Parts: sequence; structure tokens; C-alpha cells
Amino acid sequence: MKINRDNLPQHIAIIMDGNGRWAKQHAIGRIRGHKKGAQAVRTVVRSCREIGIKHLTLYALSTENLGRPKEEVKALMSLLEEYLSNELMELQKQGIRLKTIGEIDHLNATVKEKLLQAKTSTANNDRMILTLALSYGSRDEIILAVKKLMQDIKQDKIKINDINKDMFGSYLQTTGMPDPDLLIRTSGEYRISNFLLWQLAYTELYFTDVLWPDFKKDDLLKAIANYQQRERRFGLTSEQLEKDNNNNGRSIDRE
Repeated sequence: MKINRDNLPQHIAIIMDGNGRWAKQHAIGRIRGHKKGAQAVRTVVRSCREIGIKHLTLYALSTENLGRPKEEVKALMSLLEEYLSNELMELQKQGIRLKTIGEIDHLNATVKEKLLQAKTSTANNDRMILTLALSYGSRDEIILAVKKLMQDIKQDKIKINDINKDMFGSYLQTTGMPDPDLLIRTSGEYRISNFLLWQLAYTELYFTDVLWPDFKKDDLLKAIANYQQRERRFGLTSEQLEKDNNNNGRSIDRE
């Protein structure tokens, strides 16, 4: 699969879905399905780095996932700890910076410590940013942002009339990151499951029937190739976009 490396999405977000169904298809336990899914994470992270993607955000664990059976949650924590231990050297070698969004205080102490160590160790890497969404829910993120905003208004740090899209975005956990250009969801589900609700406003959505453990580099390239065939108009007409592109690089506000 060939892609245009001059038209890459700057930021890819992925909802990694289908570990349980993959395990069921192969008549093995769900935990083994998650282990196979962890291998797909390694493949996709390395592939994105090779291609030249600057930001990759993976929906690794939602707040709702923490309500699954205790044995499964414990296994997920162990897999995350194992991933951090095994992949830290690779992240350093590839110049990948690790970040997180979500309420990591809800994770067990050992995993949280490993995460903080990995984030600190990779803080100066600048070839790609890998963001793991852990114990993450977008509605919770937005509510927390509103609370912080209201607190700053109460303390007279900002005025109500100063609030705009950019300011509100700075209160979200993704502040400083570009919004995703491309969202990929595996396993044939057609929903975004409380993931980056604010940030996905103009994101191109790509759904595939491939279960996450079976998601390979070729599947990633296929998604990117599909993205490159689309015209991103941001609410404008094609004629306006063409005029905008020819207007000495000046941009039109995307409403």
C-alpha cells in the first residue's frame, strides 16, 4: 500500500477495539486477547514512527473499562506495566516521547510509578509523541475543564467575554497537541465511545472490521491512504478552500 508522505495526518488517534472478540474467535481467554492486542500496539507505534507521524494517541483504557471484572482489570494493569518495562528502551531509541491523558491516579500504584518514570525519561524526545489515554473519559475531561475555567473566573484571572475555543481547549488535557486529523476505530464498531469529543470536531473518521490484535502496518497504511483521498473542507466549500490555499498561505477561521 502506497501513501503520499507529503500529505500525512499530523495526528492519528486510535480506538483499539476487538481484543475480546478476537479471543472468542480463537477460543482463548480474554486476557490472552489483550496480550495479543499489546503486540499490535508495538507494531503500530513503530510503524507510525517509521512513516513520520508526529502524534499518535491510543485509547488504551476508558474509565468504564475499570468497571470490568477484577481479574481482567488486574491483567490489563499487568500488561500496561509490562509494556512500559519492555518498550522504554525502544521509545528512547526511536526518540518517542510518552504522554498520558486521563485520571492516572485511578491506576494501581506500581503502574502509575512506571508511567511517571517513562514520561520523565522520554520528556526530551521530539521525533513523535505517543499519548496513552488511560482511565480516560472525554465527558469527565470536559467537566473538569469547565470547573477549572470557572475557578479562574472566580479568581478574576480571566473574564467571561475572553472565553473562546482556543482558551477552552487550553483547559483540556490535550492542551498543546493538535487535534487529531484521523481517527481509526477497529472491530467494525461505528461510534467514538466518549473519546476526545471536543478534539474530534473536524477529524476524519475511519472504521475497519479488522479486530485490533490483527491490525498490522498494512491496515494502518490503508487507513492513511483513505484519509488522503478525502477533501477536508472544515465547513467551507471546495471553492473557498482553493481560494484559501492560493491566498498566500492565509487561513480562514474554521467555524
